[in-house]
Amino acid sequence: MPDSSPGSTASTARPSRRTVLAATAGVTSVLAAGGTVHAATGAHRPDDRKLRALISRMTLEEKVGQLFVMRVYGHSATDPDQADIDANLSEIGVRTAAELVAKYRVGGIIYFAWAHNTRDPHQIADLSNGIQKASLGLPRGLPVLISTDQEHGIVARVGEPATLMPGAMNVGAGGSRSDARALGRIAGRELRALGIRQNYSPVADVNVNPANPVIGVRSFGADPHAVAELVAAEVRGYESSGVAATAKHFPGHGDTITDSHEDLPWIHHTREQWEELDAPPFRAAIAAGIDSIMTAHIVVPALDASEDPATLSHPILTGILREELGYDGVVVTDSLGMEGVRTKYGDDRVPVLALKAGVDQLLNPPSLDIAWNAVLQAVRSGELTEARLDESILRVLRLKARLGLFDDPYVSHAGVDRVVGARSHLAAADRIADHGTTLLVNEGGLLPLSRRRTPRVLVVGADPASPSGTTGPPTGVLAGALTELGFTATALSTGTAPSAATVAKAVAAAQDADAVVVGTYNVTASSSQKTLVEQLLATGKPVVAVAVRNPYDVARLPGVRAYLASYSWTDVELRAAARVIAGKVRPRGTLPVPVQRADDPTAVLYPVGHGLTY
Repeated sequence: MPDSSPGSTASTARPSRRTVLAATAGVTSVLAAGGTVHAATGAHRPDDRKLRALISRMTLEEKVGQLFVMRVYGHSATDPDQADIDANLSEIGVRTAAELVAKYRVGGIIYFAWAHNTRDPHQIADLSNGIQKASLGLPRGLPVLISTDQEHGIVARVGEPATLMPGAMNVGAGGSRSDARALGRIAGRELRALGIRQNYSPVADVNVNPANPVIGVRSFGADPHAVAELVAAEVRGYESSGVAATAKHFPGHGDTITDSHEDLPWIHHTREQWEELDAPPFRAAIAAGIDSIMTAHIVVPALDASEDPATLSHPILTGILREELGYDGVVVTDSLGMEGVRTKYGDDRVPVLALKAGVDQLLNPPSLDIAWNAVLQAVRSGELTEARLDESILRVLRLKARLGLFDDPYVSHAGVDRVVGARSHLAAADRIADHGTTLLVNEGGLLPLSRRRTPRVLVVGADPASPSGTTGPPTGVLAGALTELGFTATALSTGTAPSAATVAKAVAAAQDADAVVVGTYNVTASSSQKTLVEQLLATGKPVVAVAVRNPYDVARLPGVRAYLASYSWTDVELRAAARVIAGKVRPRGTLPVPVQRADDPTAVLYPVGHGLTY
């Protein structure tokens, strides 16, 4: 399979069935006979006897490799840029993705934009094909399960021209199970066309803490039953596309003030509170047939008195997830490079303890060599049995078989062109974003703005780095969308912490405008964003604010007469906010989280379900 350069526009030849069969060196012959058909993909699901026969042929080193899902730098499996070769040598001790699978026999690879894996759709497809070719060409070679974090909203690894959906909290504000299912179906179809068969989405955490620094708008909301319905719907959408969904982060990361990327969070829910608040979305995901569940690097003393992070907790992963909830799918860790899982044990102990706890896939260890050898040594010393490894490998191979990887692991440029960024997909993304955009305040019927009375609009505000490979910056996207809708809009970026000079510049620019739109981003009590908005209000010009991340901003700015929540600053959500501002679309979203008063956090300013229209 040629590993084309990222700029290639020639169609990648799809390997013939004969080529695939030859490359798997007898693997498919073990799996071919019998089995049921998986509803999502039409792929044959072999029975466990055949998979166990396959496992019995593997060396111990190959078994250990199947448990790991690893990052790798580069746009190509065999010919990455020199900077990526250098990064791979430094971090992994190999030059390329092909060398990675040859040396460690990894069962999975995770794509990141920062690792230069996701430049453009044809390149991604070629990288996927190159990885599969490298792995299947090895003795007893197996297809690789390629994964990524494509949550949509503020977390996504594949950018435009792929379809970028609104994030979970926007979908939660829309409240439509049909929209959540469509998101999963469309996102899954596009990922599958790129050779990505496992997605680390949806987020099943219930965001009950407004100060949560890591989940927030990545969650569908604060109502566990509403979240559960949307999680289940999105899972079914992914199932229908033939991509494995992953509910995360078990047992629930929604009530924390600590980011597990940086430290080890503690969740102080009682067992009863966990059952009521955190468990419902995971139960719903399991009932919907979820293929994989990701662990959280959090301590929940009520579930495990040892104070081990859940990723390393046998009582949580085996006792609760496996035995109580009856889940027998794949359990994947959150990234083992995060500080939350590294605070108590060394990098050599973490993968061993995770397997002992009940994990199947070990995701992205900081040092693959340390982690891989630690597991190998644990088996040789008797701390882990080979039978324990076989249990997890069986689950991983079941998943690969259900996803059709043994039948045909390759993708084509023609398939990419047919699916990725399809016009119908982009239209669906816009519709879903329209359904979630939420009008929180509209005093005196300020909105919608009139093109006749307020033709000149100044757009100012925060311009955080545009997420998800969208174009950005947010002020520019809003101004461009309003101009397309008939206004004369200009953009002035003022940032998340505008200086006095920047505020003065914005106030001066407002004098020449008929109305001002200001994007706010996580406003705090001491934020100079408050000063900006207050001085703009003092000009007497109509001011419309858009909370481009957390909707809690509205509580800090009580003088604003019109306030929208878009729940993210991706292009698709900002364009939807512009349509509402212009009256092109009527607002219909409602808050999926409560907004507390700024002066009394125990009192609710706007409850779940609040949302205005016109």
